[in-house]
Amino acid sequence: MSVTTQALQSFQNIDNARHRTLITALVQKLHDYINEVQLTEDEWLHAIQFLTKTGQLCHEQRQEYILLSDVLGISMLVDQINHQKNEIQTPSTVFGPFFIENMPIRQFADSIVIEGEEQTIPLLITGQIRNEYGEAISNAYIDVWQTADNGMYSGQDDMQQIDNLRGVFISQLNGSYAIKSILPVSYQIPSDGTVGQLLNYAKRTFWRPAHIHFKIAAEGYQPLVTHLFLENDDYLNNDAVFGVKDRLIVSYQFKKLDEESKVLYGLDRDYYLITYDFVLSAE
Repeated sequence: MSVTTQALQSFQNIDNARHRTLITALVQKLHDYINEVQLTEDEWLHAIQFLTKTGQLCHEQRQEYILLSDVLGISMLVDQINHQKNEIQTPSTVFGPFFIENMPIRQFADSIVIEGEEQTIPLLITGQIRNEYGEAISNAYIDVWQTADNGMYSGQDDMQQIDNLRGVFISQLNGSYAIKSILPVSYQIPSDGTVGQLLNYAKRTFWRPAHIHFKIAAEGYQPLVTHLFLENDDYLNNDAVFGVKDRLIVSYQFKKLDEESKVLYGLDRDYYLITYDFVLSAE
């Protein structure tokens, strides 16, 4: 009896049929791969050391394994498999490695810029959370995060407060939301870890196009993890993690301050505007 057959049979007592399928299929594919490439002992040891170091880089504010999944295209393949049938819902995309839980609840039209807000033109992002039938969804939790103008996230950058450019907003009775921020910038994903070593070895780009992350959850609806990307960014067609989808590319306009902007959104100067409606699917 071959070692592959023995390994597969050793997992047959798993009670959960789905779990049994996941594990045995993985073992079979790994064994097939090792046989196909005739893996050497040195190569296998190097792979183990690579994965070990990847795990050692992970902590509450950095997830190197998610980043590895992203650059291998695995994150977007899983996304494609799980969201390919719904053409009305706002498209999903990669979660990314820099989400931080339990960020502050912010009020309608609050700013997520905790530091340096007075030095730049504010960005207003506004729109509605609604379902596939156009009906407003109130009390949706909108978790938002983005990089600062230095291309780094709080948690990644020791110079930023942990809640800088992060926050949770709750949609209004009519489904509306409003968030004040700054325009995001293109940035390079971290190059100081195992993922950086892999991309350097493959001579691949580290760049991601400018974007803002959203994680939206509402009772009775499927959670949505997505980005908004800025149009005309140099890296839309060459994203290091393959995360760009056409329906997530948005334009922004420069707007002169007017009385309505002052009253509704608390703005006190000229600003940029992005308008976008997010559509959730029922569970």
